[in-house]
Amino acid sequence: MLEGSFLSHLVELRTRMIRILGMLLLGFIPCAFFARELYTILAQPLLEKLPLGGQMIATDVATPFFVPMKVAMMMAFVITLPHTLYQIWAFVAPGLYSHEKRLALPLVFGTSLLFFTGMAFAYFAALPVVFEFITYFAPEGVAVMTDISKYLSFVLSMFMAFGVTFEVPVFVIVLVRAGVITIEKLKEIRPYVIVGAFIVAAIFTPPDVISQFMLAIPLCLLYELGILIAAFMLKKYNRKILSDTSPESTQTTSEQNDDPKR
Repeated sequence: MLEGSFLSHLVELRTRMIRILGMLLLGFIPCAFFARELYTILAQPLLEKLPLGGQMIATDVATPFFVPMKVAMMMAFVITLPHTLYQIWAFVAPGLYSHEKRLALPLVFGTSLLFFTGMAFAYFAALPVVFEFITYFAPEGVAVMTDISKYLSFVLSMFMAFGVTFEVPVFVIVLVRAGVITIEKLKEIRPYVIVGAFIVAAIFTPPDVISQFMLAIPLCLLYELGILIAAFMLKKYNRKILSDTSPESTQTTSEQNDDPKR
């Protein structure tokens, strides 16, 4: 019985994975046709800051082909992410309690929204400032020409850093709802979180003060936002429990159970 259940879960997992990969492939095909344009859009923050005559270069033979294809695959992943999350949800949902399902759906939506917001903040706000700083301090007579493969790696690392940073409210809410930490403890460790935010910013951003502040300050603000949302949700949850266990609620439930029509 247990073995049959385990095999059925494996079959279900395989089906979900096939659907995820199939949709990813369908999303990649149209993106591949516009791979060059997609890379140009991705490189726009640097291209706008390059001095007159500056350009991007490709040092490897196959780089002009593979780098735009990587960008196309990344775009396909972003486009098909809602479908991917739905397939993950459909696989996990049967094993969750009703109250876990009510919490999971908003968390999945909020996680996706915050990650995309972090990427957008990095693209529109952080990267232009970073490249302005870098090109400004380039010595006279030095031609600023960045390899497109290294540029892609740098941008992806920035996207990941800002995307994960913007997930801080979700982490805080999950920890509080799971009972791992309390609201009071979160407020108590606030100074350490602020110091940690600047350490993380110093590690994952270029060595300029502006970009470090642009990562550290949102991290601190999002931490405070997570505390506020977690406190509100916890208060609402406790209020619901009190109402469910109140004498009036208990009496009503008892009367419903004693009613012969039920």
